[in-house]
Amino acid sequence: MNSVLSFILVLGVLIFVHELGHFLLAKAFGVRVLKFSLGFGNKLVGKKWGETEYLISAFPLGGYVKMYGEQQEEEVLPEDRHRSFSHKPVWQRFGIVFGGPLFNLLFAVGLFFLLFVVAGMPEPVDSTKIGEVNPESAAAQAGLKAGDAVLSINGKPTTSWEHVSEAIRDSQGNEVTLVVLREGQELTIGAKPTIREVKNLFGETTGERYMLGIVRSEEIRYVDASIAESAKAAVVQTWNLGYLTVMGIVKMIQRVIPASELGGPIRIAELAGQQLEAGWMNLLYFMGLLSVNLGILNLLPIPVLDGGHLVFLSLEAVRRRPLSERTMEISQRVGIAILGTLMIFVFYNDILRLVKRWLMS
Repeated sequence: MNSVLSFILVLGVLIFVHELGHFLLAKAFGVRVLKFSLGFGNKLVGKKWGETEYLISAFPLGGYVKMYGEQQEEEVLPEDRHRSFSHKPVWQRFGIVFGGPLFNLLFAVGLFFLLFVVAGMPEPVDSTKIGEVNPESAAAQAGLKAGDAVLSINGKPTTSWEHVSEAIRDSQGNEVTLVVLREGQELTIGAKPTIREVKNLFGETTGERYMLGIVRSEEIRYVDASIAESAKAAVVQTWNLGYLTVMGIVKMIQRVIPASELGGPIRIAELAGQQLEAGWMNLLYFMGLLSVNLGILNLLPIPVLDGGHLVFLSLEAVRRRPLSERTMEISQRVGIAILGTLMIFVFYNDILRLVKRWLMS
């Protein structure tokens, strides 16, 4: 139940923010907005205020803002041309389309700013505590365990993880003697480092060095930050997550990251439920992360997505005339086919993941 509720909350908020970006930019440029819908398909509930009908529709995975004169072939009364989307200058239409992804990115900045102001700035704790021991590694064979704190290596005190890493790296494969603190007791353990591949965040091999197979503890602490520091950190955090999202897409195209890692609505619901159980702060951070992902993914140059429309508008600006209706129609069909295939694939991944988990339980 937590997964369902948190999924509805997270996705509903992010869709609303995205469509609000289109809506407000359209209003700012004087375009008449006919409908503002959360969801696609049949109307569940709706209310008309002014010239806009606000809807909640049956299929929740998205939303839309319908504008007057949105399609070039639509009939527009001469006296209403100034309220028509297709009759606005290219730069204004570009701004309206870009408004959705932009608001998702700004929303992420706002969420991170709020978290940093309220909870403080997260800062990794530089300790010598082992967070994880890789199975079948030299460390596991020697008897090292997660939670052990490395006090010294070969008689030299270690006060930071860098000291631990350097001592193992420089061992040249010779056995090292570690003194560790475990449950209040000091233990002396000998272990022989082995050559292992060094991999980056995306699983790519960047080199080799001597390692024991231990990973540092991921402990963090929260430190108070000023308004200015929180604002700067929120922008940096959003930028970094955006960069990782773009690089993740690139690495997936390069087949560095397997396509099986793609997750759909079921996976998002699971993660949202887990974050809610961990606390509201975790859920809000997860919402910020998804908002960045949604903003970046919507900028992909795929017809139907905002990024595809931005490409068409850019071509129109260069050519000084819009693309033909036939070209637009074919492009839209291709875009729908791509998105449909992607949706089927991520649902397949989600279901396969659930089946594997069930078989292993």
